[in-house]
Amino acid sequence: MSSPKGPPELKHLDHILVSPTAIKRRVAGLGAQLNRDYASKDLMVVAIVNGALIFAADLLRQLSSPLRLDCLRASSYYDGTKAVHEPRIVDQMKLDVRGQHVLLVDDILDTGKTLAAVAGLIKDKGALSVKTCVLLDKKARRAVPFEADYVGFEIPNEFVVGYGLDFNERYRNLPCIGVLKPKYYAG
Repeated sequence: MSSPKGPPELKHLDHILVSPTAIKRRVAGLGAQLNRDYASKDLMVVAIVNGALIFAADLLRQLSSPLRLDCLRASSYYDGTKAVHEPRIVDQMKLDVRGQHVLLVDDILDTGKTLAAVAGLIKDKGALSVKTCVLLDKKARRAVPFEADYVGFEIPNEFVVGYGLDFNERYRNLPCIGVLKPKYYAG
């Protein structure tokens, strides 16, 4: 692999799964699809942070519907690489979702537990509709029957970082999505 340009952590990647150009194209495509689907509706976007922060920001810039934004923080990763417990809502939303069309945005749909729990919570709070949009879908790790309504990329069961995804809060700033070399997260 040639010496990549950009943050020095790029050399920690075994290989790149999704290039910056592919991400940009797909986010634009998702934006166009969402603009069609929500053309006559006000929209409330709820981003699950920190992971979805970069994806949500780029996606929001593609949307032409009137919208409001809120964030919540959910966690199911304690050891850094695997979901080790049931998801927990760490920080609640501030806006009322009652009677709103809600688009839940997350970085990755992995086991499905976090998105299923958060979508259920939003429905229970009286949202008119709840749809989910994820940048990445890792079907091989699904532990509950949950599918996203909008998906950027389906990926294999590899440990990925970049474009908002992290390992121990590092690598979020990488412009691509890549597979982290095991020596940087194992042991």
